[in-house]
Amino acid sequence: MRSLSRAGTNRPFTMVFNATGQPSISLPLGHSDDGLPIGVQLVAATGREDVLFRVAAQLEQAMPWKHRTPPIFAGVR
Repeated sequence: MRSLSRAGTNRPFTMVFNATGQPSISLPLGHSDDGLPIGVQLVAATGREDVLFRVAAQLEQAMPWKHRTPPIFAGVR
């Protein structure tokens, strides 16, 4: 129970969708003044992952983020 409480404190906006089974996606649509990504979370009705994938594809085409990386980056460029 302690880990569930801690998860709610650290990730308050994801827990409800995990509990209800609603699909959600976080997309890096913005960035801070320091160049760090800011995610936007989108949620669809249960079983409608297809809607999220279509919207995500349209947003990525309109606002590409593949080339953006923060100043400190641990992944492969």
